[in-house]
Amino acid sequence: MIIQWYGQSCFKITSGETTIAIDPYDKKIGFTPPRFQANLTLITHKHDDHANSASLTGEPFVISEPGEYEVKGVFVHGFESYHDKNKGRDRGMNTMYKIGVEGIRLLHMGDFGEESLSEDFMDAIGEVDILMIPVGGKYTIDGNEAAKIVKQLEPKIVIPMHYKISGLEIDLDTAEQFLKNTGAGKREPSDKLTIKKKEITESTKTEIIILQKV
Repeated sequence: MIIQWYGQSCFKITSGETTIAIDPYDKKIGFTPPRFQANLTLITHKHDDHANSASLTGEPFVISEPGEYEVKGVFVHGFESYHDKNKGRDRGMNTMYKIGVEGIRLLHMGDFGEESLSEDFMDAIGEVDILMIPVGGKYTIDGNEAAKIVKQLEPKIVIPMHYKISGLEIDLDTAEQFLKNTGAGKREPSDKLTIKKKEITESTKTEIIILQKV
């Protein structure tokens, strides 16, 4: 499996001949929209920086709401959550997606805005191997809150997302506070993450990985 980050909450996940796109964005945020062929597209909520599925090529199956799905051997479970700490009254709803592919369990939290994960949520989500979590605050949880959720879920790998990088025209915090709170310190970014189930199984502690925007 290969995971690439396109900035904000947008990822490209490649498994064999299957390509999954998550939260493709509009050019309004300051980046060129992602343009690659996808078989499956996941949309966590319908804001400009997360829901530009039209930028992708091919004819992907689009999932944009909670539920259970199976597409090309990829298992997806969407969980409804709030985009804010006011039960959605400020920014609406958000869908977190647990994705099962190659025996690896990924959780993409979208624009999760609640203070923490409830026990019911934890039970429903189950174990997570790779966690994609927003850390930039302002519109989502911040670096402090994200670090606490990492401790709750205890994933093997964490990829921070939705934070300030060069060129982004949305006011967010950088990932610095999150890295400090998780004890990760300064990390050199990688252009992609290539991972196999065996490597996940052999991992004994949580690893924070910073990806370079494609």
